Amino acid sequence: MSITSTDENARVLRLVWPQWQGAGRDVVASLLPEVPLGAARRGYAVGAQVLQEILPAHSGPTEFVDVPTGDEEDVVNGIESREAILESLRNALDALSRRDAERVLTLGGDCSVSVAPFSTLAERYGNDLAVVWIDSHPDMDTPETGYPGYHAMAVSTLLGHGAPEIVDMLPATLDPSRVALAGLHSWEEDAYANVAAWGLATFPPDDLRVSTEGLLTWLASTGASKVAIHLDVDTVDSHEVVLGLGQVPGGLTSTDVRRVVTDLAAAADVVGMTVAEFIPRTALVAQELLTGLPLLSP
Repeated sequence: MSITSTDENARVLRLVWPQWQGAGRDVVASLLPEVPLGAARRGYAVGAQVLQEILPAHSGPTEFVDVPTGDEEDVVNGIESREAILESLRNALDALSRRDAERVLTLGGDCSVSVAPFSTLAERYGNDLAVVWIDSHPDMDTPETGYPGYHAMAVSTLLGHGAPEIVDMLPATLDPSRVALAGLHSWEEDAYANVAAWGLATFPPDDLRVSTEGLLTWLASTGASKVAIHLDVDTVDSHEVVLGLGQVPGGLTSTDVRRVVTDLAAAADVVGMTVAEFIPRTALVAQELLTGLPLLSP
């Protein structure tokens, strides 16, 4: 099945969600030092705008999720910018409820933008939905682990192990037997413990470089006929190109990523797709260079 055909696009909700608060302030400062921190933190929002512009025109419905603009940074109950995260999540769930879409393409934004659409799809399809999370990182932190950035808690939240006030907002959660982490190779020890404790299937880059067969075998074992795919662009080896916030070497090539996604689409019905964590670094630098110059002010 093609995931880009005209007929499919007409039935896909495109959810543009420029959430940037999920990445911790200190992490952004350390990984994007060439841009002033205020602009760097909003790099995910610029990334969502760029994706919307460069991707093919969409013939189906589109929703733009409102994201708070203030610089909330306090850590409350283990989550940085907690109130902004909650407000943004409510807005996304409202948009998804209004559209009642069978298929959702989400353009982010940080990794947590998959939580609302994948949860909504899990409510619709139940055990007939599997999730493949393509990411260099596990995103299995919780408010009790060391890093307060909510984008690193996305998978945990989908499994029902996140902050209770967030999990309680979700239409459904997923059983870990139907979630696989693909491309995973940048470990955080406390999150790694959760991967093992909750029993998720993992497929590091070396398992996927030559063939997608192992991942497809896992997908078949779930019995699910539908799949939602999360693609964090930092999965692409930073030695090839730096697309995400951090420079993560040792990942898959862009050709590998396209083959994995294409193989998944041939094996199951893709009902959800997310592109997340895109940081257009040169665009941000250009923005800082040009802002305030003559005739460029609003």
